[in-house]
Amino acid sequence: MGKALTSKVTWVGKVDWELKRFHGDEYSTQKGSSYNSYLVRDGKNVLIDTVWKPYDKEFVHNLQKEIDLKEIDFIVINHGEVDHSGALPELMRHIPDTPIYCTANGVKSLKGHYHQDWNFVTVKTGDALELGSTKLIFVEAPMLHWPDTMFCYLTGENIFFSNDAFGQHYATESLYNDVVDTAELYGEALKYYANILTPFSPLVTKKINEVLSLGLPVDMICPSHGVIWRDEPGQIIQAYLKWAASYQENQISIVYDTMWGATRRMAEALAAGIRSQDADVTVKLMNAAKEDKNDIITEIFRSKSVLVGSSTINRGILHSVGGLLEMIRGLKFTGKSAAAFGSYGWSGESVGHITAALADCGFRVLDEGIKALWMPDDAALSQCEAYGRGVAEVR
Repeated sequence: MGKALTSKVTWVGKVDWELKRFHGDEYSTQKGSSYNSYLVRDGKNVLIDTVWKPYDKEFVHNLQKEIDLKEIDFIVINHGEVDHSGALPELMRHIPDTPIYCTANGVKSLKGHYHQDWNFVTVKTGDALELGSTKLIFVEAPMLHWPDTMFCYLTGENIFFSNDAFGQHYATESLYNDVVDTAELYGEALKYYANILTPFSPLVTKKINEVLSLGLPVDMICPSHGVIWRDEPGQIIQAYLKWAASYQENQISIVYDTMWGATRRMAEALAAGIRSQDADVTVKLMNAAKEDKNDIITEIFRSKSVLVGSSTINRGILHSVGGLLEMIRGLKFTGKSAAAFGSYGWSGESVGHITAALADCGFRVLDEGIKALWMPDDAALSQCEAYGRGVAEVR
């Protein structure tokens, strides 16, 4: 069922309450998500994006309740990833000649996914699609977060269709930012930025400033996932500018995995040392094998310093820590310091491996880290506390 945003614009997407994993198994979506599609009716009618393929027939069926499909003059696909374009093949069975507006890279993406030679019309920044009393202005936004991504702006209605930017994986029937739990909303928005957009932060800043320089009035920001920003929509723009600027809070995160509890005890002693040195700092301890990996990434995004620990196994590190370090490497965090720790019984290579990985991830590595032989005794735990105090002093 569609939901009218204005007299000309209707939300025709799908709220997915059941979704718990996204991008394969790479992203946790405990709050579900939505696939936002928008129908603009003017002298000419345009559909902006579709929904994920599992809901393609449902989407087309519901769309037919809103409009005769043959009255759709144009389709805009802001980004070819299948959560946005998945219903396109089913829709095009009904209206096969309808022109599809996208970037040149969008054509490559859609052809790569669906192997169809539809009626593609390529657009670039500044191009416009006249609809009648309104028009859509296109803005290319490569790598936010795919090379094919673009935004579009509807004049007259002052609506900015931002695709993946400013979105969240957040299911709600309420639709708008001012009628949901603000803390919950911003938690999901920050998690989304931390796990998806962080590596493109310099481009985020550049593109936002480019769009702001146009001086376009914005009454509503309509992303492809989550809520629509209608109450002070500029607030999420300002949040993105803050998050893109090597964001950190007064927080230190300690991430570890442990075989028999020795590395866990080290982690707890490190935390005790940090807290004894700085009572105001937030300290988070997270077992990489037990906590949600995307929640860990979000806490690292918030942190000024990170300590990563693992016991030594097969002259290496535990796989949960190794996998997490690989995720971190791709996200390209900036402005954060880090160090390694871990216990061992015989050879003790884990701390060295983690230290090298932290440097490869772009962290400012504090030193060679700290290790403990076997189960740490009181003396070893005291050394960990002292090490934690030193980490707390780092600025």
